[in-house]
Order: sequence, then structure tokens, then C-alpha cells
Amino acid sequence: MSRFEDLIAEGVGVPTEGWDFSWFTGRATEQRPSWGYSSLLADRMARAGAALDLQTGGGEVLASVPAVPPVLVATESWAPHLELARHRLGPLGAEVVRAGDADDLPFPGESFDLVAARHPVLTRWDEIHRVLRPGGGFLSQQVGSGSVRELTEFLMGPSAMNEALAESARRPLPRSATASGASPVALAAGAESAGFEVVELRSEGLRMEFHDIAAVVHFLRKVVWTVPGFTVGAYRARLAELHEFMERHGPFVAHAQRVLIETRRR
Repeated sequence: MSRFEDLIAEGVGVPTEGWDFSWFTGRATEQRPSWGYSSLLADRMARAGAALDLQTGGGEVLASVPAVPPVLVATESWAPHLELARHRLGPLGAEVVRAGDADDLPFPGESFDLVAARHPVLTRWDEIHRVLRPGGGFLSQQVGSGSVRELTEFLMGPSAMNEALAESARRPLPRSATASGASPVALAAGAESAGFEVVELRSEGLRMEFHDIAAVVHFLRKVVWTVPGFTVGAYRARLAELHEFMERHGPFVAHAQRVLIETRRR
């Protein structure tokens, strides 16, 4: 079996559940935003009485918080992540509730003084506003528009990539919702239209390096919106070209786009 086939098999064989990216150590790197989301989350959680973490994944980020509020709840939509999150967050006293990313939140109004979300699929501003108490805050790190665009364009080509982006933009969203991949302007507009004051808004482009094709395959299987509908079979030819490029020239470089937004309910 060739090195290419070995690496493809390795990338396909890695489980994708959860948001633990430790497998990528030595195979891919991503620069971190300067604001330090985990530290900001820890600070806000330490001052909260009741907090909600939306789309928590496997609970990896929330579990890193050193001091949790007396009431702590998380939501997740995907069953494998749900079980991971319950196992990981149960010792913290957190309740993990199944809720669809676009669904109304299954909580009474004004239940929380902090809502957080790291890389949500979409942001339901109306529902976040409803469950926050007056003066309560929302803290979120979002995936910005054009994230990892270089990898998407290499595999799909510019025309197919633009069509996929246009198709995604045409999908109906719940009212007062902003999808992942939005610009900072769109995020701020969504927040303000729902009755929030924007406290902080920052964005950064962050260097990513993929060192082998196994890392690319695992990343595309895990971060599924990068190349919608990705399978190794459908993209084998382009993966082979990318493998040859990295073998000759070194890491493939892309850029992740991240947006920090913090708001307060008026």
C-alpha cells in the first residue's frame, strides 16, 4: 500500500465524536485568537449565578472552567456528542439537555444571567434574549466568513465553492438567527435587532498548517461545513494532488476566521 493510501486510511479511521483536537498534534496547527476564549469564559462563569452553554459539543471547553456557577446547563443536538457531554460535565453538576441547533430553547424566560456558545452552527438571538435575565450577557466565539477558504477552494474549485456558499445562504433560517460563517457586521446586526447591546466585537484571521493528507481528511470529516458532502471517494483525485503538493513543498497553509462577540440584554 502506498504512503498516500496509508495516510488516507488513517484519516478515515479516526473517530470524529467530540471537539477534542489533540489527535492533530504534530500533524496540523492552528493559531489561537488573541482574546483567549477559554479565559474569558472562565471569568464570566465565575461571576454567574445561572449559566447556559449552547451547542456544547462533547463539553470539552465548558469542562475546562475552574469555577462553575450554582446552576449550569448545556445543550447539544448530536446524540454521540450528547453522551460525551453528559459523561464529562456530570461531575460538575451540569445538566445536559438535547436541543436542535435551530430549535426554540427548552427553558423558561429569564432563566440565566449568562449564555455562552463556542462555534455555534447558528445563533438564535431571539431565544437567547428570551432566556437571559435583564442585564444578562451572551459570550460567543464564532466561525467567521471565509474560514479555511483556501482548503475549500483547492478541493471544490472556486465555482463549486461559490455555488455551495450561495446554496447555504439560500437556506431558510429561523427568525432572528445568524448562521455560522457570518461577518462581524451581520452578527452585530442580528444582536442589536433582537434587543442586545454589543459590548465587544473583534475578528481575526488565524494561520493553519496541514502537514499530511491524513490531517486534511480527518479535519474535513470532523468540520463538515468546510467541504459540504465531503467523502474520500468523491474527492480522491484532488486529495492525491494535495498529498503530492505537501510531499514536495511542505505544509498546506489556510486561514481560520474567528469572531468574538459579547452582548448584554438591555
